Formats: sequence, C-alpha cells, structure tokens
Amino acid sequence: MRVLVADDERILADTVADGLRQFAMAVDVVYDGDSALQRMSVHRYDVAILDRDMPGVTGDEVCTRVVDSGMETRLLLLTAAAGIRDRVEGLGLGADDYLTKPFAFAELVARVQALARRSAAPLKPVLEQDGVLLDTTRHFASRDGLTLNLTPKEFAVLRVLLRAGGQVVSAEELLEQAWDENADPFTNSVRVTIMTLRKKLGEPPVIHTVPRVGYRLGR
Repeated sequence: MRVLVADDERILADTVADGLRQFAMAVDVVYDGDSALQRMSVHRYDVAILDRDMPGVTGDEVCTRVVDSGMETRLLLLTAAAGIRDRVEGLGLGADDYLTKPFAFAELVARVQALARRSAAPLKPVLEQDGVLLDTTRHFASRDGLTLNLTPKEFAVLRVLLRAGGQVVSAEELLEQAWDENADPFTNSVRVTIMTLRKKLGEPPVIHTVPRVGYRLGR
C-alpha cells in the first residue's frame, strides 16, 4: 500500500507518516498542495491524506484536481473544522472520507486501510497462498499455522508477493510498492529483505528467484 501525506503542519505530517510505516505502508510526505500534485503526477498512490487548510494550493483544490483528472487514488481530507456543513462540503468535493483534528491515530489507520480496500485494485484484508497467511487489518502473518515475527518492510514485501498471486514481481515493482520515494534503486535493500523474509518463512522455500526477472511466491 502506498500513501501520500500532505499537511503544512510538518511535525504532524511526519508523525503520521512514521506511524503508518509501522503498518507496512510506503509513505511519502509533502508540506504543500503544489508538491502533492507533483508527487501524484509521478507516483500511483492507493490513498492520499490531504489537509484542507494548506496555504497556497489547498487540500480542497488538490482534491478537485485529482477527481477531475480521473486518478484512482482514494482521498482522505483532514481539517480542524468539525461542523457538519464542513464535512458535507469536503465530501462534496469528491473526497472519499473526512477526519477532523485532533484525531485518534488508530482511527486514521483504520480509515486508510478501509479506503485502500475500496481502490480500483482492492486490497483484500486477508491474503493467503501456499500456507502463508497475511492479515493486513490485524497486522498478523503466519505460515502453516505458525506465527511469523516480521518487520514492517518484510510484511510489506510479503503483501506485494501475495497480491501477485504467484506471478513474478520485479525488484523495481517491489521498490515502487513497498518503499517510499527516498529508496535508492541501486541499493541491495530488496535483495536483503527477501533474504531475511525467506529465513523467517522457513523450509521448504516459498519465495523463488526468477533470474534477471524478479521474485515469485509459491511451492
């Protein structure tokens, strides 16, 4: 799952991003509407969290442009305005959800996960293949009934492989879907994560390398 956070309150934006990363989400952060539009023109996001009250290009304007462009990104608006009229106005812009500040972080996570499940390529809450089970809502993973203690990045990579349903996933696709925009495409981070994930999944091997192509999940 890839998420964009756009809020001019830098501490809040960074805190939200750090928290979402603990749930194995790849999160990019910007602090103004112009940057949000630029990022969304380059990357495909499952969910964008937009502060309505950013100076300059507001979250409302970003929302309108995204809707008009036909992007499939789900939009969650944040605002300090808690009135019913404000919520109706925000949803009327085409936003998929609305959350007032201050908010409980657990609720934000739940709303982001729910929006991702409603995306064009729905993210199923529970993925299972060849004895490997991943519950994205409870952040739980197991193989053949044995619980796996995965890092957020390992969890994210396994989710991408499970969603592929046995098809080969390239290292570039893993970087795009499981890492944020700061990931260096020339590092061996994908290879290292795959290696540690293989060890935790145990025998017989369930992640296979397809030379010069990528990785696939299967017996």
